[in-house]
Amino acid sequence: MIFLKLFLTFLEIGTLSFGGGYGMIALMRELTLANGWLTEAELLDIVAVAESTPGPIAVNLATFIGTRQAGFFGAVIATLGVVLPAFVIILLIAALVKGLMKFKGVQAFLGGVRHAVVGLLLGTADTQFLGVVGGVTTLAEGASPDYAALGIFAALAAVWFIAKKAFHKKLSPIVMILISALLGMAVYGLIERF
Repeated sequence: MIFLKLFLTFLEIGTLSFGGGYGMIALMRELTLANGWLTEAELLDIVAVAESTPGPIAVNLATFIGTRQAGFFGAVIATLGVVLPAFVIILLIAALVKGLMKFKGVQAFLGGVRHAVVGLLLGTADTQFLGVVGGVTTLAEGASPDYAALGIFAALAAVWFIAKKAFHKKLSPIVMILISALLGMAVYGLIERF
C-alpha cells in the first residue's frame, strides 16, 4: 500500500510540476505534509540537504522521502515516480520539437508556463525564507523570528556583496553553502552551549 501511495504521489508531483526541481518543491511540500510524511521543519532541513548534495533536487527529495517511508524500495519507487513523467515528456518533445516550435500556440504556451514557473519559484523561496528566518509556518500562527538565522542570512549577504565589490565576481553556490554551514555550526553550536 505504501509503495503504491509513494509512486502515485511522486508521479503526480512529476506530472504536474513545471520548472524543474525548484518548481516541484511547492507541490512536494503540499503533498508530503498532507500525507504526514514530514513536518514543515523536516522538509526545510531536507531541502537544504538536497540542495547541497549532487544531483537534481527533486530526485534527492523523492529519494529521501521514499527511504524514510519505506526503506530502499520506497526510495526506488518514489524516485521512479518523480522521474518517469519528465522522461516520457522529454522523449516525446525530442521526437516532435522541430515541428512544434514553429507554432505560435506552442510558443504562447511556453511563454505562459515561464511566468507560472517564476511565480512558483518565488512562492517557494518566500515560504522557505519565512519558515527558516521568520518562524512562520501558517499566517494564523504569526511570526517567531529566529535571530540566529537572521544573523547568518545577513552575514551571507554581506560576504556575497563584499566578494562581488572587492573581487568583481560572484561567489559560487558551493562556497556560499560551505560558508553557511560553517556559520550555522558556529552560531547554533554557541547557542546550544549557553
